[in-house]
Amino acid sequence: MISGLKTAALPLLAMLALAPAAQAIELAEVMEQLARTTAGEARFVEQRHVQGLARPLQASGTLSFVAPNRFERRTLEPKPEAMLVDGNQVTLTRNGRSRQMALDAVPEMALMVEAIRGTLNGDAAALRRSFKPTVNGNVAQWSVQLEPQDVRLAAQLSYISLAGRRGELRSVEVQMADGDRTVMTIEPVDRGAVPR
Repeated sequence: MISGLKTAALPLLAMLALAPAAQAIELAEVMEQLARTTAGEARFVEQRHVQGLARPLQASGTLSFVAPNRFERRTLEPKPEAMLVDGNQVTLTRNGRSRQMALDAVPEMALMVEAIRGTLNGDAAALRRSFKPTVNGNVAQWSVQLEPQDVRLAAQLSYISLAGRRGELRSVEVQMADGDRTVMTIEPVDRGAVPR
């Protein structure tokens, strides 16, 4: 009787083992979902784990994006500051003072902006230019891990991991080579997609 149950269970186990593979998602599918939204706003909470500190540093604020090139992060807590990326221009505002610079003048920042902007644009080609992407999950819940292609940058940045649900980016994790790590959770404010 028991051996009969084992024999009957084998095909069922084989089907269960194959089921996740059948629903596995490719980078192009993730990007296609994300590309449907051309603008959005979200709230974020970020925890920065720094070597030598007992507790993570926490920040919160808002994010906004307008395809294809405008991305803004406004930190409200613990103190107000902002970063606006528009094309190749970055404007940093802190303590009421602003400073502008070219994005490509700071390769590490350019790489992180490329990861987020490329993801929000649904631009797989842009991501592949700078990173080696690995995709996991399915349509309902996916993650994309990006490892830098450039050896010099890889000595500073281990990976960027992005996760989401369908066409929404919900978290960004940045793992630095020195062990520092930042985890940002994102809660969209406007869930309506703007058709392209």
